Amino acid sequence: MSRHVVAPVAEIPPGGRKVVEAAGKRIVVFNLDGDFFALLDRCPHQGGALSGGIQCGLTLSDEPGRYHFSRAGEFIRCPWHQWEFDIRTGKSWFDPRRTKVRPFPAAVEAGATLVEGPYQAETVPVSVEESYVVVEA
Repeated sequence: MSRHVVAPVAEIPPGGRKVVEAAGKRIVVFNLDGDFFALLDRCPHQGGALSGGIQCGLTLSDEPGRYHFSRAGEFIRCPWHQWEFDIRTGKSWFDPRRTKVRPFPAAVEAGATLVEGPYQAETVPVSVEESYVVVEA
């Protein structure tokens, strides 16, 4: 897998998401309280764009009438048929062993550590000799 710089950190605020194109794939990048996760922007059911879905949490019940809500914003719901996927892993809530969205590794790196594009300025040595500027070309 090749690496792709997709956005400055400030462009995807906590709770936000951004759709990017990388290696010919449409990928949605999520910011969950400063941790970044990336999923293929395609529901495995019928191909709906997950980026158009709502982020939701997990509601569990151990007995009738008693509910426990957790993991707010950590699931994405497909806008077409409401299938839910864990943003951290890509696994579906209803069948995590067999149905999932492809996850991609995502990380935050300092700009100084990244190579900036294929462009490089040409430089030439310059020296000062007795009040004259000399350029070696």
